[in-house]
Amino acid sequence: MNRDKLLRQWLPESISLNPIGRNAEEIWIEEFDKIYLQFFDSVMEIQKADISSLRGFGELTENQQPEYASFHEFITETFADNKENYWKNWRELFDTSLMTKEFFDTYYEKMLYYSRYCEEQRYFTNNSLFFGNMVIMDHSVGFMDWSRAAVTDWLLDFACMDLHRPYFLIPEKLAPYLRERGIEAENFRERFLCMAYYKGLDGLRWHASIQDDTSCKTIMESIGKLEKRIENL
Repeated sequence: MNRDKLLRQWLPESISLNPIGRNAEEIWIEEFDKIYLQFFDSVMEIQKADISSLRGFGELTENQQPEYASFHEFITETFADNKENYWKNWRELFDTSLMTKEFFDTYYEKMLYYSRYCEEQRYFTNNSLFFGNMVIMDHSVGFMDWSRAAVTDWLLDFACMDLHRPYFLIPEKLAPYLRERGIEAENFRERFLCMAYYKGLDGLRWHASIQDDTSCKTIMESIGKLEKRIENL
């Protein structure tokens, strides 16, 4: 069965797979501050997906199953450099790009440290929730691209949003939102940092590989400031 049909089986009916509206890439801080609840409510619907037929963690492969048996394997194998794919020997980028080994290793170790808080978190995630992949509709937000759908901690999707627009203050808004909605998010800070470092390092590696120095600088700055931003949430 193809991915689209399975998505319709897994995801709640409230999520449109063919959203029509305004691309969220267009909005700025002032508008987001007025409608962020619409975004958060829609993203939280994703984690209601029925994943009883899915095993393990990570992005779905061609057989529509997650690739890895454990969360730890998922986040560590993502950065393996001995695979026969685009990322083979990717660590050579330390010598040819703005991504330094010292920076990468620092936040990779932090990711591993915080990963203990994510081990039991298995939820369906879009895994590509950048604002250009979201559509603002009348009363909800739709998601256009599910090609990187994964099973992992649901905070990954919010970490994606924050990586794209750190000045929108996603975790700073999300923590009180969850409390007000009565949504359990034990170890929120630790889990958010793990997912943010995972997604940030993966994004940094990509932009380093295409010699996008501007994005590399932006991502490193965002990653470096995040722990301070959310230390008291």
